[in-house]
Amino acid sequence: MEVNYREAEIKTKIAPDAYQRCLSHFLSIYGEDLVDYCLEKLEALIDEYDLEEQEPIPVEELWTHEDQILITYADMVSGGEEDSLSPLARQHRFLNETIGEEFTSVHILPFFPSSSDDGFSVIDYREVDPEFGSWNDIVNLSRDYRLMADLVINHTSRQSEWFQKFLKGEEPYKDYFISVSPDIDLSGVTRPRSSPMLTEVETAEGSKLVWTTFSDDQKDVNFKNPDVLFEYLDIFFFYVTRGIRIIRMDAVAYIWKEIGSSCIHLPKTHEIVKLFRTLVDIYAPDVTLITETNVPHKENISYFGDGDETHMVYQFSLPPLLLHALLSENSQFLTDWLSSLEPLPEGCTYFNFTSSHDGIGVRPLEGLVPDEELTALAEGVKKKGGFVSYKQNSDKTMSPYELNITWFDAFSSVNGHAGYQEKRFLCSQAIMLSLKGVPGIYFHNLTGTPNYLEGVNQTGRYRTINRKKWDYDELVGELETEGSTTRTTFDSYKHLLDVRNDHPAFHPFGEQRVYQAGSDFFVIDRVSQDGSETILVISNITSEQKELDLSSIGIELDPDMEYDNLITDQVCIVNGRVSLNPFEVAWVSV
Repeated sequence: MEVNYREAEIKTKIAPDAYQRCLSHFLSIYGEDLVDYCLEKLEALIDEYDLEEQEPIPVEELWTHEDQILITYADMVSGGEEDSLSPLARQHRFLNETIGEEFTSVHILPFFPSSSDDGFSVIDYREVDPEFGSWNDIVNLSRDYRLMADLVINHTSRQSEWFQKFLKGEEPYKDYFISVSPDIDLSGVTRPRSSPMLTEVETAEGSKLVWTTFSDDQKDVNFKNPDVLFEYLDIFFFYVTRGIRIIRMDAVAYIWKEIGSSCIHLPKTHEIVKLFRTLVDIYAPDVTLITETNVPHKENISYFGDGDETHMVYQFSLPPLLLHALLSENSQFLTDWLSSLEPLPEGCTYFNFTSSHDGIGVRPLEGLVPDEELTALAEGVKKKGGFVSYKQNSDKTMSPYELNITWFDAFSSVNGHAGYQEKRFLCSQAIMLSLKGVPGIYFHNLTGTPNYLEGVNQTGRYRTINRKKWDYDELVGELETEGSTTRTTFDSYKHLLDVRNDHPAFHPFGEQRVYQAGSDFFVIDRVSQDGSETILVISNITSEQKELDLSSIGIELDPDMEYDNLITDQVCIVNGRVSLNPFEVAWVSV
């Protein structure tokens, strides 16, 4: 039975479908007492942004095999001869000059005024940090690329106006944050950090302990207050009006807190994601939602819901499994995991990546590889100049949470000799680009950037190792230097993207089949949506030349034909047998 609150008054402003769906969301989140208030706030939001019901657009039509998302900071490339250009404008020009044809979409990591965490401790969600540029720069970028931006939804900076007014006890901000009694038992709360979960602050009402999931500078907001929810809904549509078409919901798993629970993935958290999806479906169907939840796979994909939550989730298990496979020269864990993935709800796919501005999360390895192999992986990172970040478990023990190293140097040898480093690295990228989903490519993977240890020394933060900022002239110089690692990596990566863009079998919603090919090989095939093209992906993940009889794994090819590797334009399959060099990947049209 449908419950109707004030329907006669609001039906002219809220689309009928939105009304019923949002009503259900508000009842689930806040109960009957606050439903009228939430509907009034929704009316105001619709008025403010002049929202109108739009024709639905299937997400399968928004994304194709020609789509890749570049992940970058606002000031990743700045300076140079034309210093008058803002970092955003300078990077825009660099992209247009060098890789504009290979990328359709760009994720600009938080470009707002911030007090820490390289942008993720937001002071003001509605401003562009003047050190990076202006909203005009963002709008200009959106004309050439589909832009992705972060909705940092779990917390805000201690320097934000919201928190400063909370400290003063001003309305409505006095209920925007979470304060708890020191004798409350929070031992069951899931933490992604080892820092204190509660931070003492002085307010107009005396000393209080406020919730800080990630750091003492990042104050968790209180979604039990519907005003907080509508602040973020307002920010969401503000971004949409500025040309943002992909919204990354950062750290969304932690947004709802219930004392006595784990405070992660709670039902009301999912209901809030469903509310955002409802408003997107009806009022902004050309917008894609991506949730960022660095947790084990089953928890991660729960944010698909029944196809009524996010459109994409980060494929967090992929980076550590791929790293493990190539370093151990054993693909079995990667193959078994990929084989076990269940079909996704309609209209949902993965956001595939190997490296990001953060480290390589290893929680998603839980239950997928033996503990001793995870320990060996972490110790190997330390030997290569990287670091390991730890989290505190509920029993007060510590376990690895994140490996901090650049993806390129993760494949270096212990003694510093390059050896197969570049081949392993490119093998990892070709495999990632092959998988079902939309690829996300961190800028430093394009440039094969080594560990930025100088930055770690400057900031004292492990994650800085993978957050080097390029001077424009320095980067262009590296790209123009024959034989430099930056140039060879950049050129090789662009070639992979150019080949991929020519083949609809790599459509993010196309079919994917996984083959059991032994520990030396990783084998899948991809099929275009209309069935007109099939690409066989065969990867030798060892340091020796290997051959594989494809019929032995159920792949029957014409024995009288020779098949070329689309990446190298060289024959790689003869008489149904494939021969690959160490860490070579073959894309074969069959």
